[in-house]
Amino acid sequence: MTLEQRIENYAKVVAKIGINTQVDQEIVIRSSIEARDFALKVSEECYKLGAKKVSIDWNDQKLKRQSLTYASKESLAEFPEWLVSKNEEAVKKGAGFISIISDDPDGLAGVDSEKLKTDMLARAKALRNYMKAIMNNECPWCVTAASSVAWAKKLFPDLADQEAYLKLWDLILTACRLDGDGIANWEEHISILDEKGNFLNSSQFEKIHIRSENGTDLYVGLPNNHIWQSAGSIAGKTGERFVANIPTEEVFTLPHKDITSGIVYNTKPLNYGGVLIDDFWLKFENGKVVDFAAKRGEEVLKNLLETDEGAKRIGEIALVPFHSPISNTKILFLETLYDENASCHIALGKAYPTCLENGENMSEEELAQAGANDSLIHVDFMIGDKTTNIVGITKDGKEVAIFKAGNWA
Repeated sequence: MTLEQRIENYAKVVAKIGINTQVDQEIVIRSSIEARDFALKVSEECYKLGAKKVSIDWNDQKLKRQSLTYASKESLAEFPEWLVSKNEEAVKKGAGFISIISDDPDGLAGVDSEKLKTDMLARAKALRNYMKAIMNNECPWCVTAASSVAWAKKLFPDLADQEAYLKLWDLILTACRLDGDGIANWEEHISILDEKGNFLNSSQFEKIHIRSENGTDLYVGLPNNHIWQSAGSIAGKTGERFVANIPTEEVFTLPHKDITSGIVYNTKPLNYGGVLIDDFWLKFENGKVVDFAAKRGEEVLKNLLETDEGAKRIGEIALVPFHSPISNTKILFLETLYDENASCHIALGKAYPTCLENGENMSEEELAQAGANDSLIHVDFMIGDKTTNIVGITKDGKEVAIFKAGNWA
């Protein structure tokens, strides 16, 4: 299979498995301008499946850097009302949302951290209702990626531009299980992840204990009636399955916002808003971060934690085996979509209501009472490695091995 055929196969998987495009459905694609050709392939595949209309919102990281460099904090605090209305209207129509990532992982390094915080906070506040709908799975959504020279050169600086670009494409396509029949590969993969989720859901552990040789020693409490989700989710407005991340290797749920305790160290860099944060640790007491440090990007990490009260608590715990197509490449992608699917991870911020029984129908007060965290942010960071051991603890104190040496026990 040629590279072009594999990329076309990829576009088909995103349109069919990822977003599960329905006849007469509107599709919104958000894409870096670096990924223009791939975005157009995805758009065409959505049309072939019967999409009513496909629109593409382009973003340009270099333009964003100019804005953060020259614009005032006051102007960065403003967010266009028309863009808020556009997103909320698309949700009402039951549109499908696709995001295609391909930016330079370090493309905003060195910008004023206060301006970056202001810009991201303004966006998060303005799009709060839209994000609530997405995290409630009201509409199908899918995050995926495409190769770009800027990203590829960060990973392979010694290669020529075109060689690096093609090498990254090969890695992306392999990680996304696109050798052979991509659709069939994904149906099989979803079935395997569902089996793991079913085991955890039947166990209903009270908490899990995560330990690694780097010093991580963390207890994560789980609320009553929590749900471990795997690859497939159901969109409320269409009733159809979709896959939110391509690739994905995780089974995840929401922790109880007040119970997590201990210390956790990152195992891969966190790319937050185009800035890398690395060599950091967080200490938790009663669910809340009470101390932290980072050797790289500490000011950005501090700003992240100060977004709101919920930013200091975790909203997701995800289990990912050390041996997976992404991890086995032995490449650090410097992009959360890929690195989080090569490692167990947790997320600071908002929890997915769908990880609680009937959570999508609960009010914010009911979710909080049940133990779900709320925040303007949801930021994943990687905590697993080949030494990670995870034990599930039942309500009567019985311990059950979940992970041994980085993989499913």
